[in-house]
Amino acid sequence: MSDNGTSPQSTDSSEEAKQRVERLWQDMRNRAEEIAEAEPGLRALLKEVVLDQESLSSALGVRLARKLARQDSPLENLVPLLGGLLGENPVLVERAGDDLEAILNRDPACNSTLEPLIYYKGFFAITTYRIANHLWHDSRRAMALYLQSLASEVFGVDIHPAASIGSGILLDHATSFVVGETAIIEDNVSILHEVTLGGTGNEVGARHPIVRSGVLIGAGAKILGPVEIGHGAKIGAGSVVLGDVPPHTTVAGVPAEIVGASTEESPALAMDQSLDVDESLRSSGL
Repeated sequence: MSDNGTSPQSTDSSEEAKQRVERLWQDMRNRAEEIAEAEPGLRALLKEVVLDQESLSSALGVRLARKLARQDSPLENLVPLLGGLLGENPVLVERAGDDLEAILNRDPACNSTLEPLIYYKGFFAITTYRIANHLWHDSRRAMALYLQSLASEVFGVDIHPAASIGSGILLDHATSFVVGETAIIEDNVSILHEVTLGGTGNEVGARHPIVRSGVLIGAGAKILGPVEIGHGAKIGAGSVVLGDVPPHTTVAGVPAEIVGASTEESPALAMDQSLDVDESLRSSGL
């Protein structure tokens, strides 16, 4: 993973990634045309966000600007800021494409990649974070923090722009998702609402969790301190995790303890939130 949180989900060359984004964008345009025909009341929205746009980067810029616009951040200022940053930095759009496909593949309520672009605040929040993260590492920290504050106010999601987050991320429902400054989330992680990746005090330095790839974090889970959640682990809903979680284990409870093994290679992709408790694996060591 790169230091700025925009690690690629795959080893695509720049040309392959560009073609993948273009195919995704064409599918979204086709779906938008179908909906605009069937639902005239949505035609103006779909024209503004999709049908009048030339690319996914400009569509993302317009949609986020419309969502984030306020009296002190008017639409006419946000559209060129967000659209310009996305247009100049294709990797941000590629990561957004990875997130859109992750949502479609893992959320049974999602029927097309167009739906998150139009409706899903979890997608809006993670994409706003990606732009803020880019600004943070481009020495524009004041603007990065401003975008963080807007996203927190509008979407109810508070991600520090210095946090490092990979691609293929599903924020399901997303409300009250909080991520601290030094947190790391690798590729292909699925997270439910009201999850906190927080610290345990006012210490400086690395003080937030590391979440490895393939992890599934259930609703309301709190993971606190510089702990590591191993590859393919599963965190039960409502758990409070205060220690490291080994790879491919399931933890639950307050405080969390090992209750079983995560049978899937990647629980994040399987999205099975049931806990198959194995008493022989139960441990109070966390």
